[in-house]
Amino acid sequence: MYDKILITLDTTPTDRVIVDHVRPLAKIMNSRIVLLHVADGWAARIHGPDAVSPEIDEDQAYLNKIRDELSAEGFSIETELAFGDPVTEIVRWVTDHGCDLIAMSTHGHRLPGDLLLGTTASRVQHRVNVPVLLLKAPSS
Repeated sequence: MYDKILITLDTTPTDRVIVDHVRPLAKIMNSRIVLLHVADGWAARIHGPDAVSPEIDEDQAYLNKIRDELSAEGFSIETELAFGDPVTEIVRWVTDHGCDLIAMSTHGHRLPGDLLLGTTASRVQHRVNVPVLLLKAPSS
């Protein structure tokens, strides 16, 4: 049913919520997991895949850390670092590569822009044709 699960990560503590939630589901379904982070700093938005910055190095190291953790538990893991607008890049990845489920954590409305434009999660949800699992991280 869920052969390939895409987990989007934003390198915040809320990532732990979605990774820990998907872990037993992926084990039961024998799913492959793809970890996707979209670097959206100024260098990433201007230079795309050619961008070089400490932030991008940290993003890749973060993806590798989560990959290694899940690989050690026997999961089949891929990582992908995209560059630019998170909504655009997540939707592009799903369109280009396909998956059976997108798993995202949400922060809830944090900024006035979220109320007007919607969060990344809700904007992605309305632009893809695959199920989206949204899990709200507990308030800190």
